Amino acid sequence: MDQSGFNVVLVEPEIPPNTGNVGRLCLATGSTLHLVKPLGFSMEDRQLKRAGLDYWDEVDVGTWDSFKELQSAQTSGVRYFFLTTKAGRAYYDVKFHRGDFLVFGRETKGLPEPLLEANIDNCITIPMGGTRSLNLATAVAIVLFEAVRQQRLDKKWG
Repeated sequence: MDQSGFNVVLVEPEIPPNTGNVGRLCLATGSTLHLVKPLGFSMEDRQLKRAGLDYWDEVDVGTWDSFKELQSAQTSGVRYFFLTTKAGRAYYDVKFHRGDFLVFGRETKGLPEPLLEANIDNCITIPMGGTRSLNLATAVAIVLFEAVRQQRLDKKWG
């Protein structure tokens, strides 16, 4: 997988158009999309491909049987950030690095509690008032583009 950008991980995504939109975001940012099974849809789903438009075939996407399998396939020292409404640290307080993994849970339940508990120091949130959650693709866009923005600032000003 290409490590030039970031890595977006969707753990057990359920809604094909969300995943298609996230795929498009990954392509736009030079990032890799990782899908952790079980998926709530087929990779051949018409809605998935429709949301990804004609870009879907260009998305760098990998599927994994489990989150452990994904982690085992990576080199040591890779950083993972777990997005949850239950964290106190905001995503914009993190200094992101190329190759970081941004991990998002399924639309209806978020990330599994055991995964959050095992990675409590790397849990981050999108502060929001007046709502419990955001659409998955929107949440990915917010955090991914902040990471990209940070890299562009570093590149421009050193």
